[in-house]
Amino acid sequence: MAMDEDECLHRYGLHPVGVGLDEVRELLGVRIRLERKAQGHGDTELMKLCCVQLFNAGRLDDVLLIWKAKSASMEADCSIDIQLLCGSGLARTKAHLLSQRQPEAEAALQRLLDCEKTGDFEDFSVEGHSSRYAAYYTS
Repeated sequence: MAMDEDECLHRYGLHPVGVGLDEVRELLGVRIRLERKAQGHGDTELMKLCCVQLFNAGRLDDVLLIWKAKSASMEADCSIDIQLLCGSGLARTKAHLLSQRQPEAEAALQRLLDCEKTGDFEDFSVEGHSSRYAAYYTS
């Protein structure tokens, strides 16, 4: 599935649904694998857009996929905001990660907690972040 950021935004918008969401997940999975092979090969801007699309869907079962994208490389870590894990809200995301028995979930939860302590979630709201991303992608 060869696609760039503009094509992905045009095809799925910022709020994909149904099959579109499945295709975004598949595209992100491919990009994660490429990025893990060699930094920069996954197109981190496209990866970020996919994470924004999944954030807007607000499904807890996407949290670890977004974390895998964020942790694919140093470049991806810088490009993909930690807040993108929290499309269902910070409290629900932390509870979900706590309920998972996987090292990735523990790492994601620890990063969320650390970022929360440093103020990265001050004034955080799902709606506010969704609006900021909409402004970013439509400007």
